[in-house]
Amino acid sequence: MTHFTLIDWIIFIVYAVVITTLGLWVSRTKKGVDKTTKDYFLANRSLTWWAIGASLIAANISAEHFIAQSGSGYAIGMAVACYEWVAAAVLLIVAKFFLPVFLRTGIYTMPQFLNQRYDRRVSTSLSVFWLLMYVFVNLTSVSYLGALALEKVLGIPLMYGIVGLSFFSALYSLYGGLKAVAWTDVIQVIFLFGGGLVTTILALNAVGDGHGVLAGFVRIFEEAPQHFHMIIEKGKYFVPDGTGGAEKDAFLDLPGVAVIFGSMWLTNTCFWGFNQYIIQRGLAAKSVREAQYGLAFAGFLKLLVPLLVVIPGICALVLRADIGKSDEAYPWLLNNIVPAGVTGLAFAALVAAVVSSLSSIINSASTIFTMDIYKVYIKPDAGDKQLVAVGRIVAFVALAVATLIAPQFASLDQVYPVIQEYTGFIYPGVFLIFFLGMFWRKATSGAALWTALLTLPVAFLFKFLIPDMPFIVRIGYVFIILTVVFVGLSLADTGKMADAPIADAEHNRRKSRLGYIIIAVSAIVGVITTFLLKPFAAFAPDSIYCLVVAFALLGVVMITDARSAKADHKAINIEPGLFRTNLPFNIIAIAIFGLLGFLYFVFR
Repeated sequence: MTHFTLIDWIIFIVYAVVITTLGLWVSRTKKGVDKTTKDYFLANRSLTWWAIGASLIAANISAEHFIAQSGSGYAIGMAVACYEWVAAAVLLIVAKFFLPVFLRTGIYTMPQFLNQRYDRRVSTSLSVFWLLMYVFVNLTSVSYLGALALEKVLGIPLMYGIVGLSFFSALYSLYGGLKAVAWTDVIQVIFLFGGGLVTTILALNAVGDGHGVLAGFVRIFEEAPQHFHMIIEKGKYFVPDGTGGAEKDAFLDLPGVAVIFGSMWLTNTCFWGFNQYIIQRGLAAKSVREAQYGLAFAGFLKLLVPLLVVIPGICALVLRADIGKSDEAYPWLLNNIVPAGVTGLAFAALVAAVVSSLSSIINSASTIFTMDIYKVYIKPDAGDKQLVAVGRIVAFVALAVATLIAPQFASLDQVYPVIQEYTGFIYPGVFLIFFLGMFWRKATSGAALWTALLTLPVAFLFKFLIPDMPFIVRIGYVFIILTVVFVGLSLADTGKMADAPIADAEHNRRKSRLGYIIIAVSAIVGVITTFLLKPFAAFAPDSIYCLVVAFALLGVVMITDARSAKADHKAINIEPGLFRTNLPFNIIAIAIFGLLGFLYFVFR
């Protein structure tokens, strides 16, 4: 039973009006002036660092977090926070090494970069991958989880909730494009963090029997100690699987050391570095410096996200929440511990998370289809006015398809692991194609194409042959296989190699020497890991092979680039100075890595 009162409705309606009005206002154009593609898809490259950081977090944090990650907090605990904390570090890596390369090319979309570096076949393959994932995984899951909250808090039927959220997100995003999305996200993130923090404080106070936040923390530590470990041992902890009371091993979702040393780094790098609806904010920055500060700001905010979503889930567990599935934990808190008046603010935060993510995803889906498929294959001579119109139509169609599919998620106990698993199907191939395309001069279009084509078949083959393997570990093995394919095909393909004289012999000698050291250290770690496979099998030590191969790959890239006078004819020449960052960014980076070290030490 909801206790949504008149004051709650007023707060929520004010929020909705403010967001819609702001979105339409910032995206307005002068009378008689049509929007350009640069304005609609990249906000006219005008975003400041604080707008970029806020928009990144608002785009990322959605019902996946407030509902699904809170549900995983209820079922599993702090171990699920690894997704947020690894992301904080990855954002700094993306800011320093990836964004400068992308911004130098002047691209609108990530597939455009692939076309410049490889060819149209590779860019089209990845365009299709992203579109399928956006529509059938991201949009559908966010719509469902937001509607689940509407159902549990307000009693709105699930399908009506899905349609309502889709309509709300479309109100301003379809008209205004990225500018409307990004600037409304600044307001959304205030509601998101403000309302989320209020809910956390009230939940902890309720757990502490009214004696405050610290008393609440002490109690959840005492009553749910198993929920405060990052490393989950196989066979020690079981959670509901959503099929009516049956249980599954929590190890399958968060296996042992894989959450620290496994493919978690690879998937986060793909999400934050090569994912259109995320990196699009960086591409719309005023400058490289603004983009880097924006990502660093987002990295700091990511450290705080578990406080907003995971801790409330654990509180619901300690409070003995009367729920049917784990993903109902957060709505239960809104209904039972958040007082009238505050419920409207907390609910606005939840809806802000949903709507901002929906708006971001549909904008990026329309950008990719319009710029990489329609303009390339259907009407190359289309003008700005027609391209913007097509973008709006595609956004509407994507929302409509997702709305029809979203109810299928209702049978799941925890949606968050499912989202991570199915998006993880494409990440190994995507990582290799982008990373090697940027940094390896010998990477060829043929190798990239075969890697793209093999990514899904290899992933599904592993899932079919070894269904009991945790998906985080499986992603690592798929990555290893695709690495061999990509490197082998690139080295074998010498048909389109061009002369690439070595300009600085001493620099390349140092680079080659460092490459050999990296490979040697990787080999040693790999050997040690092999000896640990049996005695520590319950902690998934084989997940470490993913990082071993990744670093060995880096060594191969450094050695071959330094020692060879031949390179692919589309290889990118990167000046070392491109990656220099200033003192403020470096101080922020050191602070974030220091906080991460502290957090992992506390919740080891």
